[in-house]
Amino acid sequence: MRAILCVLSMLLAPCAGAAGLELRDAWIRAAPPSAQTLAGYVELANTGSAPLRVTAVGSPDFGAVELHEMRMDDGVMRMRALDAVEVPAGASVRLAPGGNHLMLMRPTRALRAGDRVAIEFEVEGAATLSADFTVREPQ
Repeated sequence: MRAILCVLSMLLAPCAGAAGLELRDAWIRAAPPSAQTLAGYVELANTGSAPLRVTAVGSPDFGAVELHEMRMDDGVMRMRALDAVEVPAGASVRLAPGGNHLMLMRPTRALRAGDRVAIEFEVEGAATLSADFTVREPQ
């Protein structure tokens, strides 16, 4: 019995680290089937008492997924890849149209409104967390 408890605790330990991060309202903007780049949006909510850092994002449905920011620079809107997104304790960070977002590149299949896509988030020092994103038209 003791051996079983040890094995269970080892299996469950990686999940505990990401327990403070919740992924809410996850969606991908619908685009023409031939589009090679799409954008994904989600609210990253940290329900824990320590800050969290999302360091990577990936999906088998895309050749590459990056965290991106949009910002004005000398009167020009610019976009660049981010190394990570910090989510303060007890706060939320929204990846939303016109701001920080997921850049989803080289889709492996045509995506239409209503389709679902699994996207994984790597949290520094914690387990990987996955969310199902729904493809939809912007509201």
